[in-house]
Amino acid sequence: MQVVTKVSDLREYVKKAKRGGKTIGFVPTMGYFHQGHLSLMQKARKVCDEVIISIFVNPLQFGPNEDLKDYPQDMGEDLKKAKKVGVDLVFAPQIKEMYPEGFSTYVEVSGNLTSTLCGRSRPLFFKGVTTVVAKLFELVRPDKAFFGQKDYQQLKVIEKMVKELNMDIEIVSLPIVREKDGLALSSRNTYLNKEERKRALVLYNSLSLAKELIKSGEEKARKVKKEMEKLIKPKGEIDYIAIANPETLKEVEGIKGKVLVALAVKIGKARLIDNMII
Repeated sequence: MQVVTKVSDLREYVKKAKRGGKTIGFVPTMGYFHQGHLSLMQKARKVCDEVIISIFVNPLQFGPNEDLKDYPQDMGEDLKKAKKVGVDLVFAPQIKEMYPEGFSTYVEVSGNLTSTLCGRSRPLFFKGVTTVVAKLFELVRPDKAFFGQKDYQQLKVIEKMVKELNMDIEIVSLPIVREKDGLALSSRNTYLNKEERKRALVLYNSLSLAKELIKSGEEKARKVKKEMEKLIKPKGEIDYIAIANPETLKEVEGIKGKVLVALAVKIGKARLIDNMII
C-alpha cells in the first residue's frame, strides 16, 4: 500500500493505472475508520482493480462553532486498517495542498437537497462536501465511488452533482453499519461517555418506533414525528426529525409508499445523525 500527500504523486499513480486499463474504486473519508468505512473499502476491493482512498478532514464543511479542531484522528491506526482490507493507495494531503493560498473556487448543489434536513443547521456543510469531492473526483478519476447510507442526504447531493456535471462515475451506496444494539457507527461516537452512549440508542429506537407506527398503518407524518419526539426529548436535544421523499428529500404530510425517516440529535457534545427507509 502506498501513501501519498501530494496532488502530483496522486495524479501520476492514477495515470499509470489508467494506462494499464485498470478500473479504479474510490472511497473519500475524513479518517478515524470504523467498520462502516471499511465496508466501503471491502466492496471496492471486490469490484475494482485499484482501490484508492482519501483521508482528509475537510475544513470547508465545518461551521465556525463546530468540531473541526476536536474531530477524532488516528492516521497510524487508519493506515493499518486500510492495508488490512487491501487498499492500494492512500491520499492524505495537508490543507494547503487541497486549498492553496487564495483558493476561491467552489462547487455547490443548490435547492431543496441542500437546504433541508442537515442543511438547515449546517448551512456551509454541503458546499464544503461537494467542493472537496469534486476536487477528489477530478484527481482520482474513479470508475466507481463508494458512500455509506448513514449520510443519506450527502449521498443524494453527491449523486445529483455527478449527474448534473456529467461526471462519468458510478456512485455505489452501501447500507448503514450498526453496533449490535442498533447504534449507527460514527467517528463522532467517540465523543460519548458511557452514560451518553446508552442515551444515544434513542436515535435507532425512535426510528424503529416510526417503522412500527408506519407498518401498522399510520399515515400522518405529524403523528409519527410527535411520538418520536416523546421518546427522544428526555435523552437528547433534537436538531430535526423529518419524514421525506427519499429522492427529493421534500418533507411529506401523508405517508404513502417509501419514505425516508431521518433525524439529528445532540447527545452531550456529539451531534449524531441516523435514518431509515420505510
